[in-house]
Amino acid sequence: MRNGVNEAIQTHYGRSDLAGVILAALEAAGVNVDRLSHEELAPIDAFHIRGRAATLELARAAGLRSTDRVLDIGSGIGGTSRCLAKEFGCRVTGIDLTDEYCRVASLLTAKVGLDELIDYRQGDATNLPFADNEFDVVWTEHVAMNIPDKRRLYSEMYRVLKPGGTLAIYDVLAGPSGPVMFPVPWARTPETSFLVSPDELRDLLHDAGFTVSNWNDTTAEAREWFVNLAERIRREGFPALGFHLLMGQDFREMAQNQGRNLAEGRISLGQVVSVK
Repeated sequence: MRNGVNEAIQTHYGRSDLAGVILAALEAAGVNVDRLSHEELAPIDAFHIRGRAATLELARAAGLRSTDRVLDIGSGIGGTSRCLAKEFGCRVTGIDLTDEYCRVASLLTAKVGLDELIDYRQGDATNLPFADNEFDVVWTEHVAMNIPDKRRLYSEMYRVLKPGGTLAIYDVLAGPSGPVMFPVPWARTPETSFLVSPDELRDLLHDAGFTVSNWNDTTAEAREWFVNLAERIRREGFPALGFHLLMGQDFREMAQNQGRNLAEGRISLGQVVSVK
């Protein structure tokens, strides 16, 4: 089953010549792609609710330090890894299931001059190609929703963390009112969506061996952010740079549904820090 789900997820996120699409959009927006800055990528590379603001909040909650070696699971096109490396100076390894995302992440990271701090690998989060006790921090934003085998996922995270290491999570969770309305940014159909409730996530982390040190429900902030995004798309159409470049024209409906899912309590958002 896992291979079939993985193929469906790669189809959902994959887009041919994504690098060319992004670079062309940057040029059309007046950006010099040969002298690309981290800030100029912001509208597209923080592919999660509330963007870089949410990343920085989680980093502060996790107490990220420049000496940390970080594993970013589900690294996408590299927005989070670049943010952590630039803002905190830490060394980051990104891993993502989608080949094209890894290629684009490497390209953009080189263009903003952060490739000495960051590397990317294609791989499966439930079968991490790393040694035991290798990382100070394991990080993941908006990833577990696509992974059915949660026990294996959190067990692998625990395995590669050093004793005393930190697991930093920012994820979409099941809300009290379900079911989810599709399509949404992480899944076009229910077949690739695997949400757990906050209580279920607590139990999974405990069973894997983690101790939760900080839990923050950010659903209200997420609701306001996505309602504003959906309204802006409805009123003005897509901007030159935005998540629609990753997801295609479907993103308009995805954004509208995501706003409704949040407003109606079908999903919730959790920012969670745990310790091994």
